[in-house]
Amino acid sequence: MGIPVKVDSVYEVVIEDIGTDGEGIGHIAGFTVFVPRAVIGDRVSVKIDKVGKRYAVGHIESVVEPSDYRIQPLCPVANRCGGCHIQAMAYDAQLAYKTRHVKDALQRIGGFDDVSVLDTIGMERPWHYRNKAQLPVGVFSGRPVMGFFAAGTHDIVDIDTCPIQHPAVDAAIKAVKDYVSSYNVAVYDEMTGKGLLRHIMVRVGFNSGQVMVVPVINGDSIPHAKEFTDMLRQNIDGLASVVLNINRRRTNVILGSQCKVIYGNDHIMDTLCGLTFKISPLSFFQVNPRQTEVLYTKAIEYAGLDGTQTVLDAYCGIGTISLIAAQKAAKIYGIEEIQQAVDDARENARLNDISNVEFICAKAEDAIGRFIEDKVRIDVIIMDPPRKGCDKGFLETAVRLCPERMVYVSCNPATLARDMRFLADHGYKATAVQPVDMFPHTTHVETVVLMSRVEK
Repeated sequence: MGIPVKVDSVYEVVIEDIGTDGEGIGHIAGFTVFVPRAVIGDRVSVKIDKVGKRYAVGHIESVVEPSDYRIQPLCPVANRCGGCHIQAMAYDAQLAYKTRHVKDALQRIGGFDDVSVLDTIGMERPWHYRNKAQLPVGVFSGRPVMGFFAAGTHDIVDIDTCPIQHPAVDAAIKAVKDYVSSYNVAVYDEMTGKGLLRHIMVRVGFNSGQVMVVPVINGDSIPHAKEFTDMLRQNIDGLASVVLNINRRRTNVILGSQCKVIYGNDHIMDTLCGLTFKISPLSFFQVNPRQTEVLYTKAIEYAGLDGTQTVLDAYCGIGTISLIAAQKAAKIYGIEEIQQAVDDARENARLNDISNVEFICAKAEDAIGRFIEDKVRIDVIIMDPPRKGCDKGFLETAVRLCPERMVYVSCNPATLARDMRFLADHGYKATAVQPVDMFPHTTHVETVVLMSRVEK
């Protein structure tokens, strides 16, 4: 049987599911077709743009019959912006998809057919939830543009407001556009590597109200710096910090390593789960503070701490989980390979007067072995790795430590399933799986899992 579709031909497709990048998935005579911006249950007229051996990609020509889950996106540029893949899907349907996505990964990749996955915990109001934005700056028809890249491109979708960002971001956009126009500031051109202003990063302390603005520049300074900070102050309530980030490299990496303060402090402060945290331009801090509290509270619950345990927190970042857990544990060891994050973690421990935490700067897979060598008893391991999951060497040593519980916080269901399979094959059983919606209107989902040691 040959491929049943042709490029530039139009077909009617029923969308059965969505993929990890938010694209609708349907079939024509059993042949898979991916359709961006489609919603589960849509019947759409699709023009085929690309045909491969195993699948085709097309775009919506028209919605023949909208899904019961299809809604009008709140954002006027949702269909062009690369930020929110599934804003046209009703929020309860988004949550159901994320639960199913985790279940499917555990079954397909991990072989877990009997593990119960709880319903995804969503937000009561899933808007204006982000505390950080990174906005490319450009020029179009002689006027400054700022926003987010269109999906799969570096074309800037110009915005004045974003419904998932804190309102301070909207104020920063206005101020920066006014500044660029008023002083004819040269905007960076990716093709030539010339121009000054590349990106604007905005960070907001949801609880403190403090705001940081970070212009990313291809140089050492910006013209009319005082006028720029005055514009920001006039537009942004709570402005506490303006820091230049210098990035002269021809790269897609947004931030450079060097920072210069031009107004206020070199950091902002915020609170999470009752603790105070110092946030610098290069610090990692979860972007949805409301749901982060839900996620971390669940992780601490799964750890089962009663004040007597020694806990190993791997991939600990600036120490958020470590410091929260320290209030209910005897001793915490946090492992993180980025020195700046470890410095921030130690500072955050000092700020909160927490002394039963020790932070180690090393790769998790390198540092964990010393606990076996030093015969340190570890009762609980908490791990919050990047999307690639845990290093296999780390997991191999973790099971040798024989903790009673392992709590896995994951941002990628696929690598979570892989690592859970390893732990299950080495004496641990998944006893709780809880997805949490940290990123409404996108396909991303966080999951916290309790793996308990099986008594032999």
